[in-house]
Parts: sequence; structure tokens; C-alpha cells
Amino acid sequence: MKVAEIKTLRCDAGWRNYRFVKITTDDGVVGWSEFDEGFGSPGVTSVIEQLGQRLIGQDIRNHERFFAEASALTRPAAAGGIIGQGIGAIENALLDAKAKTLGVPCYELLGGKIRDRVRVYWSHAPSWRINHPQFFPPAITDLEGVKNIGAEVRARGFTACKTNIFIHDDGPVRAWRPGFGVPFYPELNVDRAVIRNLKSHLQALRDGAGPDVDILLDLNFNAKTEGYLKILRALEDMDMFWVEIDTHSPKALGYIRQHSRLPISSCETLIGLRQFLPYFQEQAMDVAIVDVPWNGAWQSMKIAALAEAHEVNVAPHNFYGHLCTMMNAHFAAAVPNLRIMEVDIDRLAWDKELFSHEPEFENGHLVIPDRPGWGIDPVEEAILKHPPKVTGGLLQYKRS
Repeated sequence: MKVAEIKTLRCDAGWRNYRFVKITTDDGVVGWSEFDEGFGSPGVTSVIEQLGQRLIGQDIRNHERFFAEASALTRPAAAGGIIGQGIGAIENALLDAKAKTLGVPCYELLGGKIRDRVRVYWSHAPSWRINHPQFFPPAITDLEGVKNIGAEVRARGFTACKTNIFIHDDGPVRAWRPGFGVPFYPELNVDRAVIRNLKSHLQALRDGAGPDVDILLDLNFNAKTEGYLKILRALEDMDMFWVEIDTHSPKALGYIRQHSRLPISSCETLIGLRQFLPYFQEQAMDVAIVDVPWNGAWQSMKIAALAEAHEVNVAPHNFYGHLCTMMNAHFAAAVPNLRIMEVDIDRLAWDKELFSHEPEFENGHLVIPDRPGWGIDPVEEAILKHPPKVTGGLLQYKRS
């Protein structure tokens, strides 16, 4: 069970690229993982290719040894960032190969399955149909379209959905994401127009979804402490499942949570125990969001245990391809302190070609498969039929 080869693959995924790690053992077992460079992480592929060479000839079962050695070799550059993501991607491929060798699902390596089904929320409803209508039709251009997708969420049996900030004034609806440079507005101030449009957007989604569907809001990095508090105060009379906030300051987030009547979730961009710890110490969020593809599933279980010690539940960050969904699903099946799981229901027309299986949903829950490994493999021939973009993700956002 030695590593004979490690390589990366990528393919076109609409507004970004899907990326994969493939580890092959000397006896032909193949371990897969999916990773991402589109969410502000150019260069992860290079990290994987360089660190991966140290795995050649090593036992696939020793993923914790690899993590410790890779962390030591990259310590001068500090933990996290693209190095952490590269280590996490390799760890996830090793877990897949190890589980397949043993003939068990990956959740067995994480302590065993606690639940057969995981409650999910429909993420980016209606965000994908507004931001990328050429890939996720039908296009949504106004509040009526927002209302209609809310009704669709309910009709298709999902019990929760998440949206972002959108501006409906002055023409077709458009995203408000200055934290990612669109528009370029580094002040990140939140004015009355942003709040008015956000409330109208959420009300339209509620009108369509009805009273029994939970609504989640993701504010990302699109404000500073003052602006987040203005939004939270404006939304106090709206029944929100959570408001998701990203900030690099644990103390600022703790202050925000202390002054919010709405539940706060955060931490989707953190990597490793050391980055999560100060947020827990500040009691900064009600739910800790953990990115399993970034951190690695084994390391994510450690983060979840740290969350449990601080009386906090976790939720997987998941807005990638089907393999990432199943990697997150195995984590969600095994972790005791689970809140809910994110999933994108709007899919690319060619997603079915790229993976051996698709996630199965029943009554707003993801069914956990019992196939070995992650229970899903990328289809290499299909990947090669969809050449990747030169640039994708956040880096291809147009200047405004």
C-alpha cells in the first residue's frame, strides 16, 4: 500500500474550474479528493505537486504522519493559506485510498457513522441564477424571480436555503460583494440603500418559501464591524436561521455576536486548530463553519472536537463539485455536534458526466452512501473532455 503516483487534474466548471488530486498505489488502488483555487486561493495546485512528491513510496495509511511532516516543512511560511489547503487536499485523497483498501466508507475512519441522513440547506438560492445565469438557468432578474425560487425550494422538499446581498434598484438585480472587489469599494460601508435592498430581497424569498423554510444569509467579508451591526439591527424582525459573517478579528466577531439578536455563523475561511481557537475563546459565533476540502477531513474532526469543548456546533462549508459534497457528507455523518450542511442544488449541465455518482436527497436531507471511500469518483475521461479555464473563480470577476 505504497504511493506510486500523485497528480492533479482540472476541468471547466462554468465560472471556475474543478480541481482534483489523484493518488495511485503500487497495487492499483486510486484515492481521490477535490480541492479549489477559485475562492481566492491561486497556487494550491503547486503546493500539492511539490509536497506530494514526498509521498512517493510512503504508506497510504499514514496520513497523520504526512500532515505532521508537511506542517513541519512549511512552518516558516505559517499555518493555513494555500499551503494548508494543499495539505488538506492530499490528506483527503489519502483517506479515500485508505478506506478503499480496507473496503469501508471514509466515515468509518472518522469514528463511524452517527446519522444516515444529513439535513442540508440549498445554498446560493437565488445567487447562482443571478450571478451566473448562463450556467444556471432560468435567470433571475427581479424580486419576482427571487420569490419564485423560494417557492421552488419549498416545492422540492428542502427545508432551508441561503442567499447573499443583492441590489434591486436601477435595473436588473446585481450582487453587492465589495469584500471581493465587486464593486471596488474598499471602505466596505453599509448605507441605507444596501439595507433597504437586502430587506426587500429577503422578504421576497420569504414570500415564496413560506413560513416553514429556514432562511440563511451570508454577508461574507462585505462589511466591517459597524456595517455588520447595522445590518443585524435592521433584520431583527426577520426570522433568520443564521447570519454568516467573515472577519479576520475574533474580538470584533465576538463583539458583534454579543450585540446581535440573530444567530451568527463564521469561520469558513479558517484552516487548522490554531486559527479556530481564538474565535472559540471569544465565544464569537453560534455555529462554526468548517471547510473539509481545505482542512482535510481528519483535521476537521479535531476542529469539531474543539468546537464541542466550547459548546458550539459545526456546519460544513460546501459550494464545490459533487466529490466535495460527499467528502463533507462523510464528515457530517460522523461528527457529533452537527448543525446543518451546505449544498448547491443548482448544477452545471455537465456535472453528471464528471462523477461516478450524484448526491441523493430525500425530504431536504442528503443520504449517506455506504460505498467504499468517499463513495464517488471523478470520471477522468469526462474531465479531459472539458478543458479548464485559464482563470476562474474570484480572479475572473470584472472590475467595476
